[in-house]
Amino acid sequence: MGWDSTRPVPWRRMFTEWLIYGALMAVLFLVLFRDRGLSGIVAGLLLSLPLFLLFGFVMAKFGYQRKSLKELRAQPRQTRPKSKSTSTSTGDADDAPRARPAPTSRTGGGTSRRPSGSGSKRKR
Repeated sequence: MGWDSTRPVPWRRMFTEWLIYGALMAVLFLVLFRDRGLSGIVAGLLLSLPLFLLFGFVMAKFGYQRKSLKELRAQPRQTRPKSKSTSTSTGDADDAPRARPAPTSRTGGGTSRRPSGSGSKRKR
């Protein structure tokens, strides 16, 4: 999509999201950097507000609109994409039972190449 100056910008939502981010980061920095000066960290957090709002403004004018949690919850759950499988002829691999894998040398394959128990010592 191209730039459209008539597209609305969700200022209140962006400011609210930044307030949540700023509060969480301030608490995190207070916990992690108790013994250091916090003036630089607070200045960095305050500087991030106009950058966040400017970036959000530009993205909104280009047509980007992130869905809210309410909108995401209202959407019907979509099933996971079906994988390409050759196990069934109908193509509905999720409903069919899984076929047993072919025997290999590691699984024994149904035949034993070991000598029979006669004459060999049994390990305890």
